[in-house]
Amino acid sequence: MNSPHCCQRKLQTSRDARQQRTWLHRGREVVGWIVPGALLALMPKCPMCLVAYVALCSGLTMSCSSAHILIRLLTALCLGTLALCVVRRVVNCRQNKQIFNFQLTQTR
Repeated sequence: MNSPHCCQRKLQTSRDARQQRTWLHRGREVVGWIVPGALLALMPKCPMCLVAYVALCSGLTMSCSSAHILIRLLTALCLGTLALCVVRRVVNCRQNKQIFNFQLTQTR
């Protein structure tokens, strides 16, 4: 009789959970790169443009000096998040003993 044992079912369940975790982890990592980069690229560069966008989207007004501070804080937050993503990638590569290659093409 070849009936599966309880330990074999647990092994299959843990394998499925691990595979689902890796997909979630990869998705979170991709979003961690895309969101700050897109926000940094799409953010208005002058405080008056930010004031206009905030007024159009929310109906609230803000002063030019507070918009200037908000732009600087958002820029620092985006750059810090991108730097954290880079540090995580380098640390993971070093822990897994992978080569972190910055070259676009490989030389022979």
